[in-house]
Amino acid sequence: MHSIEVEIKSLLGSSERANEVRAAMRAADSSVKLRSRNKQLNHYFKSGTLAKLSEAAAPFLSKDAQTRLNDLAEHAKEFSVRTRDKDGTVLLVVKASVDDTTSANGISRQEFEEKVPLTLNELDKLVISSGFEYEAKWSREREEYVCKGTNVTLDKNAGYGWLAEFERVVDTGTETKQVEGEIRNLMQELHVDELKQDRLARMFAYYNQHWPEYYGTEKIFVIE
Repeated sequence: MHSIEVEIKSLLGSSERANEVRAAMRAADSSVKLRSRNKQLNHYFKSGTLAKLSEAAAPFLSKDAQTRLNDLAEHAKEFSVRTRDKDGTVLLVVKASVDDTTSANGISRQEFEEKVPLTLNELDKLVISSGFEYEAKWSREREEYVCKGTNVTLDKNAGYGWLAEFERVVDTGTETKQVEGEIRNLMQELHVDELKQDRLARMFAYYNQHWPEYYGTEKIFVIE
């Protein structure tokens, strides 16, 4: 029922480094072009249960989406809930880990992402009413590309600076290791270093503690 996203991140930092990655993608794949550009607000939540969230969100979801969210509620052991405003389109997002990395930032995750007929503020209130509380609020500008069959996003994130995400979606867990290897080969070809999970966890924790200083701004920090 659930596709699995395989995603590996790279911290670029500066706009100059982002330009180098754009040039490297064009050199590696002549079909590369900017597919879309958007601004996003992403609000992360903690402390609730998916069962209560699924019940509260049901009136705003299709039958298929209700079934998929109920399935995650029944089987997910670790999950991350967030709401998103993508250029005015509001989405409910749930990610559940399928490997030993985290549901918030891990490499292989099941993903639920559905448009809802609510404002971001209204959706936030719905999530909170089902037992969650805010963890942090994030803002970013995103560019989307496809390079050699891999979805590549370049994100200008408040707090982090420029970040690249390399993603492919598979139907079964048996494919994830092979796809991870293919993504890492592409990253090596583009001369892009993987952001290791332990450093990413430290960055995520620091941002969550200090997010009001960064949300909606261009301020960045460096955590080794």
